[in-house]
Amino acid sequence: MNAPLRDTPALTDPARAGSVLSVSDLHKAFGVNTVLRGIGFTVQPGVATALIGANGSGKSTALKCLIRLVEPTSGHIALLGQDVLSLAPRELRRFRSQIGMVWQKHNLVPRLSALTNVIHGEQSRASGPWTWFQSLATATTRNEAMACLARVGLADKALQRVDSLSGGQQQRVAIARMLMQRPRIILADEPDASLDPQSGEEVMRILAGLARQDGLTLVFISHRMEHTLAFSDHILGLSGGRIVLDHPTAHTDADRLRRFFDPAAGAS
Repeated sequence: MNAPLRDTPALTDPARAGSVLSVSDLHKAFGVNTVLRGIGFTVQPGVATALIGANGSGKSTALKCLIRLVEPTSGHIALLGQDVLSLAPRELRRFRSQIGMVWQKHNLVPRLSALTNVIHGEQSRASGPWTWFQSLATATTRNEAMACLARVGLADKALQRVDSLSGGQQQRVAIARMLMQRPRIILADEPDASLDPQSGEEVMRILAGLARQDGLTLVFISHRMEHTLAFSDHILGLSGGRIVLDHPTAHTDADRLRRFFDPAAGAS
């Protein structure tokens, strides 16, 4: 049996000053099923971090725990200077408005235009009928939404219904909607998973590029080794609910990394 991969550079110290995200001793159990077993890690500002591991290793649970879409059983999470687990419901809603989420499913309104869907992103920081439809939006809001669409290469599709767009284009509309939130950090749960390889690579290139251009921190889950290597600065590997790999991407051995994407490779 191969020994688990474990690297413990300074970045794994949850108390390290300057981190935008610090997690320590995080546990999550669903009844008798323990999914996270005391994980800890830090993420520095502006760093793109890939969260990898086999199905059932706890990746999505860990990501959702960061903003309490799943309530942790115990542990500590400090994100954007906030003690996340201590936030009251109203404070939590306000806090989540600073977090840009990109999911496998685009969660768009199919019968509405791309522009209206992007305008919906303003609902995280404002309320009123001008955030419902592009025809009601102020000129300022509409111009900002158009700028977000332009950044994902879809300004020419602004008035098209979302259900007339390809899967890759719909995911790019979802990214534009997320940009409309003006997020301080981006969390992405396999944003390329439902797409063909070419569209998936394009979406990841756009997402990682936007994060770097804006100096945003990005944490994304990936099941594709080539995307992990191409679009991350740091890699966290989960196995059995524990962090077993914590290493800068540039210093990661591709052969060792392959064990997370090809279980048969670790059995030889």
